[in-house]
Amino acid sequence: MNIAQFQVTPEQAQDDDFLRGKISEELQLNADSFHFHWKRRSIDARKRQIKINCTFDVYSNNEEVSAISSFHPKDVSSAKSISIIGAGPAGLFAGLRALEVGLKPIIFERGKDVRSRRRDLAILNKEGIVNPESNYCYGEGGAGTYSDGKLYTRSKKRGDVEKALEWFVEFGATEEILVDAHPHIGTNKLPQIIVGMREKIIEFGGEIHFESKMTDLFIEDNRISGIEINGTQRLDFDNLILATGHSARDIYHLLHRKGIQINAKAFALGVRIEHPQLQIDKIQYHGRLNDDFLPPASYSLVTQVDGRGVYSFCMCPGGIVAPCATEQEEVVTNGWSPSKRNNPYSNSGIVVSVYPEDFKGHETNPLVCLEFQQKVERDCWEAAGKTQHVPAQRMQDFVDGKVSESLPKSSYQPGLTSVDLNTVLPPMIADRLREAFTDFGRKMHGYLTNEAILHAPESRTSSPVQIPRGKDFQHPEIEGLYPCAEGAGYAGGIISAGIDGMKCVDAIVDKSNNTAVFN
Repeated sequence: MNIAQFQVTPEQAQDDDFLRGKISEELQLNADSFHFHWKRRSIDARKRQIKINCTFDVYSNNEEVSAISSFHPKDVSSAKSISIIGAGPAGLFAGLRALEVGLKPIIFERGKDVRSRRRDLAILNKEGIVNPESNYCYGEGGAGTYSDGKLYTRSKKRGDVEKALEWFVEFGATEEILVDAHPHIGTNKLPQIIVGMREKIIEFGGEIHFESKMTDLFIEDNRISGIEINGTQRLDFDNLILATGHSARDIYHLLHRKGIQINAKAFALGVRIEHPQLQIDKIQYHGRLNDDFLPPASYSLVTQVDGRGVYSFCMCPGGIVAPCATEQEEVVTNGWSPSKRNNPYSNSGIVVSVYPEDFKGHETNPLVCLEFQQKVERDCWEAAGKTQHVPAQRMQDFVDGKVSESLPKSSYQPGLTSVDLNTVLPPMIADRLREAFTDFGRKMHGYLTNEAILHAPESRTSSPVQIPRGKDFQHPEIEGLYPCAEGAGYAGGIISAGIDGMKCVDAIVDKSNNTAVFN
């Protein structure tokens, strides 16, 4: 096998005959002597002449390409069991990894299965009624299932990332996710993949229990001895993977009440901004529009205001702004895109870094950042008339400090309420956002516009609490307690959360003096 790397135009990147000729030229091979497959693909739009960065695996005609087979489960029906709390990406990948290493995963999920969740989301979008146990954050597949399915990660451990991506392909994702620099499945396709993972876990002897909320955990001699489900049922376990996600505030309160160490953690908070997608395409592609050869454009922005980072988060080309509250008396926004990213709007979080040191009492109160996050969400609910309408404002109006007399159309279904967000958001957030938008307008000409609308708040960027753990992945005070992924403050996104779930299982095996390595 050889590797070929070069740049081509977007049109050439979709012309197999041209690519074959280019590879032949680059590697000095007869054009009829090989076959080739995409290995990596990314867009370079820094200059007016847009290029596609191409990397290909090139095989001689007598070489066969091995089929992807990275998942190797065992029957664990009679094996030692471990408890996993949460059926998001961390919990599901922990369950799948347990099958590989010969442990029986028993997963408890407070929310509903992935299909039943859809009905509760419809009620939230149409009627503004939040089900506190079944919403965009809680339920099978976790927050990413119905809020995008972006698979990009900054993890430097390529082997781990490739294994996680290959598992998604194993359960139905297109192999394109192994190629694209910023892979994405899409909310319309991810649920069926999640169902496939669940069915495989059950097929090989694991268990998944829905509408099963962990309400207590039991500790004897500084080690886990069991859990309580739904306030009534006690189950004995000596290994517990806590993969509850960054919005499970009840878990942080439970640990705090029981005297288990948790720490306040930095996070970020701001707004979700929505532009017409054509506007972002025009800016990023130097005026090139209505194109079959380029995907809807994305962007990444960062600046410093008064010594603090302000940056874009979870950018969704061709996407939708979604209501992501987990309680009725709060407003929360996030964004997602379908697989084709073909909606007329582009949205992204624009958020400001928040630190425990910003608040009095942070040394003794590990929930201080969470309390700030919660207050902002409740203030926005009040500002929107105590509904799931979102307080909103045109972008230039926000910078100028004036209430928008009218609001453009938005993808946010529950509805909008026009307010001056400068009077709703804390000054430490609003002041920096105004400065950042002005700076972003200089970096992306046309970005600062009244055609863009701000939705507040974007507040669930990451956990505002960290559950500590050591090198063995266990809590430093409680043996058998494995804080995991986003809810514990150790991951950010689907892939990194999935990898963290796998590593927690490996740590359990290592503790038992066995060897667990990625195959």
